[in-house]
Amino acid sequence: MLPLPDRLFHGLAKTHASFDDPNLVSHAGLVPVMALADRAGLADLVAEHVRPGGDCGVNAHLKVPCLVAGMAAGADSIDDMDLLRHGAMSTLFGGVRAPSTLGSHLRSYTWGNVSQLEKAGRELLAELARRAPLLPGAGTLAFIDIDSMQKRVYGHDKQGARFGHTKIQGKSLLVRGLNALAATISTPLSAPVIAATRLRGGNAASARGAASLAVRAIGTARECGCTGMIVVRMDSAFYNAAVTGAIRRQGARFSVTVPMNASIRAAIAAIGEDAWTPIRYPRAIWDDQLGAWVSDAEVAEVPYTAFASKKGQAVTARLIIRRVRDLNKKAADGQDELFTVWRYHAVFTDSPFELVQAEGQHRDHAVVEQVLADVTSGPLAHMPSGVFAANAAWLSIAAMAHNLLRAAGALASLPFAKARAATIRRDLIAVAARTARHGRGHLTLHLPEGWHREHEWLNLLTAACGPPAAAA
Repeated sequence: MLPLPDRLFHGLAKTHASFDDPNLVSHAGLVPVMALADRAGLADLVAEHVRPGGDCGVNAHLKVPCLVAGMAAGADSIDDMDLLRHGAMSTLFGGVRAPSTLGSHLRSYTWGNVSQLEKAGRELLAELARRAPLLPGAGTLAFIDIDSMQKRVYGHDKQGARFGHTKIQGKSLLVRGLNALAATISTPLSAPVIAATRLRGGNAASARGAASLAVRAIGTARECGCTGMIVVRMDSAFYNAAVTGAIRRQGARFSVTVPMNASIRAAIAAIGEDAWTPIRYPRAIWDDQLGAWVSDAEVAEVPYTAFASKKGQAVTARLIIRRVRDLNKKAADGQDELFTVWRYHAVFTDSPFELVQAEGQHRDHAVVEQVLADVTSGPLAHMPSGVFAANAAWLSIAAMAHNLLRAAGALASLPFAKARAATIRRDLIAVAARTARHGRGHLTLHLPEGWHREHEWLNLLTAACGPPAAAA
């Protein structure tokens, strides 16, 4: 009888282990991933832009790639960077630094150095977009999504840690932590990449600094090949004149959720019953306030002038309203409703698309939350330092690692181009290999026979380590 797949073939007493093979590595996928980073000029960009002071700030062009490599392999703390120092990793990579050295390097950063690092990250993303199909269709339409995340911290001495609002399982709670603001770029055919980040104190309002972040994100999108229309999508926390004005000055469109107030309610009340268009969602959406899945709704639009009270900042655009029937929870008890009650959700936008399409595109703003979830389950599982600037640098490097994984996935296969970062780490990076030297300067990686992602891995290796692709 053959043994079951989950049962040991040998007896427990006859099974042994020994950590003594100097030719093995556990993350062979870092070879093509960091080769891609090298071809995109990561080290050169850091050397050009990033200049921390002090003895620990030297060799940023070696230490930042170490941090990117560790995060790409799944490191979520400074101590985890030790995964770069095992077996034959020193044969594959040069300049690997100890975790303590990398931690001291991060703590040498000032806020100005973080800005330099962010600039290097934006230029890296633009170069990755030129070398991999990161944003297909960007010449026609691209979306920039802006959102913030309250990241819980526990250390009492964390600089900048304050209580701020966040949602956990649909409930708004006060959480002590740091607040990360991020902007992502995507197209209808691609997964999002991170265009800009900014770390703020835990009690920062969501919209603080959002206008300048939007300007940087739009500029990065243009550098990444987004030569067509750009629509910037945001939730109600970013509904203000400064943000929408900055977006329009950059030649982009905006789509922002509107908080309910007296003027919005008056505009909705003026809509006639014959102006509503019924829509049915192909896949039900979750309504937080109803606590139920919603499949049917109605939409309408009216012209609306926002920020009229601010001199010279008034904006006239479309107010798109989606209304959902408020379910009568006591109907089963025989208490039928006397008249229909609706719940309203409003979007203020200058999008040129037709009504139903524009409303649906705005709801896709939720993709930015998937990106935040990806980095939270990876390098942002912790804010590893007590120094605020070090954590801000860690956030910027995490964005670089995320974008590098997205580029690697796009080169591996079409499914991996949209796969979660954890899937790319599991199937393409966390692959064991044995190194073998032969000939003069030649090295072969012997990977597991029958690896279920062999073809995708070889696609990535060929694209990252083979002859450079011909220029378009």
